[in-house]
Amino acid sequence: MSTSPKRKNEEPASLADDVSKRARIDDNSDNDKAEEIPFLNPNAAPDSHIDHKAAIKYWSSTEATVSGVLGGYPQVSRIDLQGSSNFLAKLRRQSKHFPQGKKLQKAVDCGAGIGRITTGFLSKVAKQVDIVEPVKSFTDQVKDGENVGEIYNVGLEAWNPHNDGLGPYDLIWNQWCLSQLTDIQLVEYLQRLPPVLSEGGWIVVKENLSNHHLNVDVFDETDSSVTRTDKKFRQLFEDAGMRLVAMEVQRGMPQGLYAVRAYALQPKQVKGKK
Repeated sequence: MSTSPKRKNEEPASLADDVSKRARIDDNSDNDKAEEIPFLNPNAAPDSHIDHKAAIKYWSSTEATVSGVLGGYPQVSRIDLQGSSNFLAKLRRQSKHFPQGKKLQKAVDCGAGIGRITTGFLSKVAKQVDIVEPVKSFTDQVKDGENVGEIYNVGLEAWNPHNDGLGPYDLIWNQWCLSQLTDIQLVEYLQRLPPVLSEGGWIVVKENLSNHHLNVDVFDETDSSVTRTDKKFRQLFEDAGMRLVAMEVQRGMPQGLYAVRAYALQPKQVKGKK
């Protein structure tokens, strides 16, 4: 289950204004339609509104194509994949464990959707790419792809790779999917990853960034996701015991969309050391 490139808030409104707007819509709706309109507490944290069932319902009804999973911006795919490839190449140039010249042994594409990143990027740099994605109609598109390993149809909030004996992964790639997790779930998810990360490996987070005029996270009820600020991401990484080893803003994105930033993380506590 993944989010996608999104149009940024050109004229940001407060959550209270948004709730008021939906209330006015409700006044002019019949009762059946009114029940479908969620009412949000304007004083609650944006991530508290995330509803995994609603998100699954939305993505299960989405066309299993590049245009579908990228929110109608298929032209972004090539730009994005090239940027990701360049970002990994820079990481490997500085790595003692995974220098360039040969493929990584094993990677995992988390929130993989239809496998756009697996087929367009990860399968070219890793001998095996596992996939984590709850929407089966999406993973059906990539199950026979080159270098595709195990497929886990489960949400990231419930994925526990260490308990399932998975890994080790040289690269754990998370893109346009962590916005479907609450802040607490995101921290807990990141904390579950070090036991299945190879020594010197990376956890990459590549997500949209909020541009709200108050510098706050923004909830999107369409796909039940939250677009976080850079400050919030850094705080959550810190809370999860991760150190930020590199970051980069994706260049070449169409005007009017949220900025996208890639973060490379590694556990602060190295395996075998305290």
